[in-house]
Amino acid sequence: MRVALYAKVSTANNSQDPTLQTRELRECAERRRWTVAGEYVDIGISGTKEKRPELDRLMHDAHRRHFDAVVVWKFDRFARSVSHLLRALETFKTQGIEFISFSEQLDTTTPAGKLVFTVLGAVAELERSLIVERVRAGMRNARAKGKQIGRPPLTHLDCDMRRSIYEIHKAGGTSLRQLAVRFSTSIGSVQRSIRAYQRPRE
Repeated sequence: MRVALYAKVSTANNSQDPTLQTRELRECAERRRWTVAGEYVDIGISGTKEKRPELDRLMHDAHRRHFDAVVVWKFDRFARSVSHLLRALETFKTQGIEFISFSEQLDTTTPAGKLVFTVLGAVAELERSLIVERVRAGMRNARAKGKQIGRPPLTHLDCDMRRSIYEIHKAGGTSLRQLAVRFSTSIGSVQRSIRAYQRPRE
């Protein structure tokens, strides 16, 4: 099996050296008779950084199927968060690439590893559902209290302005967009103004 080794240290000085990580990863690959297809090492980059050159290169090579598995020293050396880890694992899964964490002994090539991945995915999905429900509940509560949800009109339209919009639209020759520009408001506000004065037969 062709494997990619990934290591990361946050500071580029003597106190943190990626050699410890890469040495143990190479030994792991040798014991399991894996072929090391590439090593990706980010040095002096914080784990909270959105962009990491070597990790980005690894993900790019994953899409090109340069290897069959990714081996990391520890979760926190690879991912910024659980959600980031799960997104990466989903990407690997779609590419048919396995994931092995040396320190945590998580290996998606084994039944136990696949189970852990499934549980992590279920927890992440539950968290996303709870967040969505909290947002919806907050919006319902705000509407119940009479608060407006969404962007307010660009300009407040009084009764005379709404009536003028309706009359101009009724006369024809002016589009909704032109009316919106003319009265410095949104197309939605123009439409509401027209509906407010339309008779049922219109």
